[in-house]
This record gives sequence, C-alpha cells and structure tokens, in this order.
Amino acid sequence: MLTTIDLYQALPVLETERLRLRPVRTEDAADIYAYTKDEETARYVSWHAHKSLTDSEQFVEHILRQYEQGNPAPWAIEDKANGRVIGTIDFIKVSFEQQQAELGYALSRDYWGKGLMPEAAARLVQYGFETLGLERMQARCFVANDGSARVMEKIGMTFEGISRSALFVKERFWDLKIYAITRSDYEGK
Repeated sequence: MLTTIDLYQALPVLETERLRLRPVRTEDAADIYAYTKDEETARYVSWHAHKSLTDSEQFVEHILRQYEQGNPAPWAIEDKANGRVIGTIDFIKVSFEQQQAELGYALSRDYWGKGLMPEAAARLVQYGFETLGLERMQARCFVANDGSARVMEKIGMTFEGISRSALFVKERFWDLKIYAITRSDYEGK
C-alpha cells in the first residue's frame, strides 16, 4: 500500500492541456511571491499575503522540507504557455488507510475566471481515484468564497453542508462549506 511518505517524497508530475502540476522548486519563489503578495488572492485562504520575497522563499523552503520528510505539500501549478508558477494545489490531508483526501488550492488572481483551477483540480481528482485508489475526496472553502465553491461544483463535487466555526485563522473562527466527490460519483459522471 502506498504511504504518504512514498507519495510526497516522489511527487509525480501531472499534466493537463494548459497546466503542469509539478513539485515546487527553489527557483519558483519569485513567481509564488507575484501572487501571494496580493491581498485579494490571500483573502479566502489560511495564510496572510506575503510581505516580501523572503516570505515566499521561506514558504518554498518549508515545502521542500515537507517533501523530504514525506509530509503533505503542494504541487506547483505551472502555466505551460509561459512556464510561470501561477498557484499551488495539494491534498492538504490524505489518509490511505481511510482512502480519503482533502484538496486545497490557491491561484493567482491574474488567472481567475479562465477555467484553470477546475482544470488543475479535475486532474488531481483523476489522479486520486485512478492512481491512488481513493474512495472519497473533499474540499472546503470559506462560506463567502463563491469562486472556490464553483470550482468544486465544476469538478463534480456535491455540497454537503456548512461546518460552523471549523477553522481558526487570521485571528478568528470561520464557517466552511464542505464539498465532496466519491468514487461512485466520479465513475458515474
């Protein structure tokens, strides 16, 4: 049985028509800073906007340590057209024992509204069911984050409800919408 350590120490490259999902590299820090410094991009995620390139360099170093230790860490979302890293996507939680994972993602505001996040998320869902053998994948978003909720719906996830005061970040508790897709949902689509 595949373990979390196996997955993250050898994170595979996944391709879509317009995107390449690949491990984050040291040289990605400037591209990551380009979108993580944007307050609007950081509005509905668990992290604060980066204040300097150093913040993004430290973030990249943290990701690389997570890979080395076999802990969950994101794929870089690379735009094939220009080679830039425009976001990240990951299984923020994965349990091979329970055959479940939770997706998380962030995308540069410059790329919103172009169908890129559903494209990346659909590829990760495909990988989860077809390669990892998962039974269920879920994603959560801040209640007010309509864009993220639309991504979840576009990839076949079903709204399951609202988890109240489910996340404490940015000095307060937040309610989260929960969406999920099961193997039978995926195979029946």
